[in-house]
Amino acid sequence: MRGPAEGAVRRHEARPPSFRSGELRDPSLAAALRTLELTVRRRLDGVLHGDHLGLIPGPGSEPGDAREYQPGDDVRQMDWSVTARTTHPHVRQSVADRELETWMVLDLSASLDFGTTGCEKRDLAVAAAAAITHLTGGGGNRIGAVVANGSTLTRIPARGGQIHAQSMLRTIATTPSAVDGVRGDLVGAIESLRRPQRRRGMAVIISDFLGPIDWERSLRAIAARHDVLAVEVLDPRDLELPDIGDVVLHDPESGRTREFSTTPRLRADFAEAAAAHRSDVERVLRRCGAPRLTLRTDGDWIADVVRFVSSRRHTLGASAANTARAGRR
Repeated sequence: MRGPAEGAVRRHEARPPSFRSGELRDPSLAAALRTLELTVRRRLDGVLHGDHLGLIPGPGSEPGDAREYQPGDDVRQMDWSVTARTTHPHVRQSVADRELETWMVLDLSASLDFGTTGCEKRDLAVAAAAAITHLTGGGGNRIGAVVANGSTLTRIPARGGQIHAQSMLRTIATTPSAVDGVRGDLVGAIESLRRPQRRRGMAVIISDFLGPIDWERSLRAIAARHDVLAVEVLDPRDLELPDIGDVVLHDPESGRTREFSTTPRLRADFAEAAAAHRSDVERVLRRCGAPRLTLRTDGDWIADVVRFVSSRRHTLGASAANTARAGRR
């Protein structure tokens, strides 16, 4: 049985540290990043084994051994030289690239400076970046980031090593909040990954995906060349309004302030609109071939990461087994 002390530790680890304030030489920032690193390593090490390529394992482009053709194999992988030499059809297997280049796009617009439970969505976005850095690092892999808050766009070159990872996370954590009335620019951040063109790798988009869905075309272009993962960061108030009577709400991205009375009709309309928007986001991400990992400020974000990675591997493994069985028939 789990004791009270262990349960308290788990609840504390489920809440990432706050990065609302801090400078590069602020001791509290260094302590918060160190706590985050220890939390990620403690909870992920021993759960996800092996030198994997990242959150979305897949085949590589480096040619491997040839084997005899089996019904169901991709004819585009035919090795014609071996086929001619042996007079039996052969296909060339591929070896996964061991050096993965990952780029993160972090949407730190004003809508992420918000949270009603244990942390703000911005803190959760930084925590997600730390988890992705840990999962894709090592083995010569490189990771870089594009951080956008609506008014500025910061590009961190893709490099390897622990020192670079720590420096990158410090830069992400200390990105200033956007000025009131400035909208986020997720389209511009995604577009920045297309110029200059990079070698095939992985792109991770971290955002709450609120606002107009005008980024589909840009994400499709990225997905045509890279594996794409969408990390959705949400707060319970993004999905429903509490019954608190009269309330004054301020939209930091438009600068508008309005007073509302949270009537049952308003709460129902808000929940319906929020659900419809999430459904639209999910449908667009599916069309772009981008799996979605949802993290909530009121949940255990590391447990969500573990479940997502495990389910992805299980799904891919089952798909490969079904393909193999179909080929033997």
